[in-house]
Amino acid sequence: MELSQLLRERRSIHSFEDRPVSPELVMEMLETAVWVPNHRMTQPWRFILTYGEGRRRIAEAVRKMKEQRETDPDKKKEVGERFYNKIMSIPMILTVLMREDPNLLIREEDYASTCCVIHNFSLLAWEKGIGMVWETYGWLHESIFREAMGIQSGEKAVGNLHIGYPARIPSAQPRIPASQLVTIFDQA
Repeated sequence: MELSQLLRERRSIHSFEDRPVSPELVMEMLETAVWVPNHRMTQPWRFILTYGEGRRRIAEAVRKMKEQRETDPDKKKEVGERFYNKIMSIPMILTVLMREDPNLLIREEDYASTCCVIHNFSLLAWEKGIGMVWETYGWLHESIFREAMGIQSGEKAVGNLHIGYPARIPSAQPRIPASQLVTIFDQA
């Protein structure tokens, strides 16, 4: 598939088939995905790959957080179970972390590079028929999740990538043409 076609046809996938994704294939794609511009070559990223029974680690943490937030005692268990089952229905989750440099300029550059790694990974996955969605829910920053996943102090959870074979591919959402968003200064 040509790159321009890949860029236009890639979709965020929220619904997955019940079949595993090869961890070796994911590792192979990550080895390529990290070849991004990184101004100071800090390479601040780290990854946590969770699949199979390992997903219970995330699912239990999410259940606990959701139950703690639910104010209606009759709904606590139901809410926790719903989120537990949602996590367990995702074939694979890749948590993308970034070491937070104390220098804010470097941290911003590192965040941009880490986002490029995620985008590269999404294109590589799509090319292989694997779908994903990049989720940035608030609980990525909560201590229950961070402790469960072994996220260190000074690391930012940039997102969880839900990975699997698409059960359904959504239609494309319209984009504003770049020509409407460009300001051009010429030498005249």
